[in-house]
Amino acid sequence: MIGRTLLLGWLCLLSLPSSAQEKLTTNTLSLAEGAKSPAAKIGDVAWLRGHWTGSGLGGTAEEFWSAPQAGMMLSMYRLVRDGKPIFFELVSISEHDGSLMMRLKHFDSDLTGWEEKNERREFRLVSLGQHVARFEGMTYRLVDEGTLTCHVAIAGTDGSVREETFTYHRASEHEDK
Repeated sequence: MIGRTLLLGWLCLLSLPSSAQEKLTTNTLSLAEGAKSPAAKIGDVAWLRGHWTGSGLGGTAEEFWSAPQAGMMLSMYRLVRDGKPIFFELVSISEHDGSLMMRLKHFDSDLTGWEEKNERREFRLVSLGQHVARFEGMTYRLVDEGTLTCHVAIAGTDGSVREETFTYHRASEHEDK
């Protein structure tokens, strides 16, 4: 009984944000200024691999994650609304300074980049758990083998921050739309 109580106490402590983390939204965190990302290898997020489809931002969202190779995973994201492509993202997660870093670039449907040529968005790893990876402002969770959620903190022009949740399902290998 005492062992179970201690284990439950440790699990509760591990699930709470440490002083090195700051809550952005219900499901997203950021690293406090000067805090370091936890140690991690690309294999720690290999569970992201696959073709995922779902809903978000008022349309159909889709992510393709490659298998880990050479310390990196790559992804392509696209949003389709009313049968038309809205925007795309190219995303990488790579080993960086003993941890993981997510980097992404946005593109309009005609592949016009949102960021300048040599610029990209970067998201440091905040925490890593069993099938959960929290990057700054973005949390991926493998709910089960067929379901993946992604929570994203989105800043408004007025300085507010809202959370958008994407619920993905593993797509069939032979699915063609």
